[in-house]
Amino acid sequence: MALVEGCKHSLEITIPVEAVDEETMKVTGNYQKQAKLPGFRPGKAPASLIRKHFEGDIRQKVLESLVPKFFDSTVKTEKLQVISQPDIKEVHFHAGEPIKFKAEFEVAPEVELGEYKGLEVAYQEPEATEEDIDKRVEEIRNEKATFVNMDARPLADGDFAVISLESIDGIEPPLKQDELNIEVGGKDTLEGFSENLRGMEPEEEKVFEVTYPEDSGQANLAGKTIKFYCTVKGLRRKELPEANDEFAQDLGDYRNMAEFREAVKKSITSQRQAAAQQEAKNKLVDVLVDKHEFPVPEVFVERQINNRLEQMARSLVDQGIDVTKLQLDWEKLKEAQRDKAVREVKASLLLSKVSERENIHATNVEVDREVERLARQQRQPVVALRPKLEKDGTLGRIASHIQTEKTLAFLFEHAHKVAA
Repeated sequence: MALVEGCKHSLEITIPVEAVDEETMKVTGNYQKQAKLPGFRPGKAPASLIRKHFEGDIRQKVLESLVPKFFDSTVKTEKLQVISQPDIKEVHFHAGEPIKFKAEFEVAPEVELGEYKGLEVAYQEPEATEEDIDKRVEEIRNEKATFVNMDARPLADGDFAVISLESIDGIEPPLKQDELNIEVGGKDTLEGFSENLRGMEPEEEKVFEVTYPEDSGQANLAGKTIKFYCTVKGLRRKELPEANDEFAQDLGDYRNMAEFREAVKKSITSQRQAAAQQEAKNKLVDVLVDKHEFPVPEVFVERQINNRLEQMARSLVDQGIDVTKLQLDWEKLKEAQRDKAVREVKASLLLSKVSERENIHATNVEVDREVERLARQQRQPVVALRPKLEKDGTLGRIASHIQTEKTLAFLFEHAHKVAA
């Protein structure tokens, strides 16, 4: 066995001539039973003639049978954990001689786990201020707002216009919305719309252009100037419910506004705590990776790069972008993802090692709970969904994800937390 580079290994394997001759006779016999040669009845042609007539095919069949068999047995003897398809090269196959070949492949790296408990990470328990609670209550009031139709008059800032909108130039396919509720001068309304809607009255029609910013949340609109045909269909006023005890009671099992505000405080704190802990866990993984140096299998890195590019492509499609029309240099994109992919593979291997060391795993109850959640989400019976998840490998990925999350929680629990 020879170490080529990193996780790459090679083996020079010899197949004894006795095994070669035996397999050659076996393959020749199979051809002899089926071959139809001029002057001979099926199965009656001599073996020497069969070998001569089907020399190339027999040779290929012998290699296909013996090479994997002897590769697997050698790997087993050498106790190697092969993780890639072997590249077979330098094959020497001559009559009356042993077959010799070289196999190059990757093996799982030997990860020696160093320090992983007590890693230092910046973390501070988050809090919710009265100002934060006020802001969230105001958001909820806005969600529960009602819109009241108003008599016709020119639109002004603060009014909610009900409009129909259709693009007539600047984007393909065209955009069309029959009833859009838009706040004139609102913080979430593009100034191009507000500027053109001010002064318009119900039943009035207008053609105008709006330029979308380069950082628009909708990638298919970013940076574009689009011409719209707009009709104002109505004028509304937004009415917010009063933030009193009755409002709190309508929202849930709260006796008064004080109880509701306390629930809001707990909700904000919980959300911020989850976000802060996730950020700390990500930092802990970075620290863990930095503390360990070992080779990473190229097959794992390639797989992770492809995963990242697939996620990128799906994100673009979700934004309405036709990836096939983008002139992307995929090789450059792959290379740009390499460093991150290497770190992610290292992190995965290290977390798996920590899980093994600490006997952390997903329990059947935890996996069942996640399957039940997916069944509810997809509106399928658990008994129908579970076999599908098992068949396509999702069940294994669910267990792996749960194990990873529990391992991250373990690292966070045992970390040395310092003020940010």
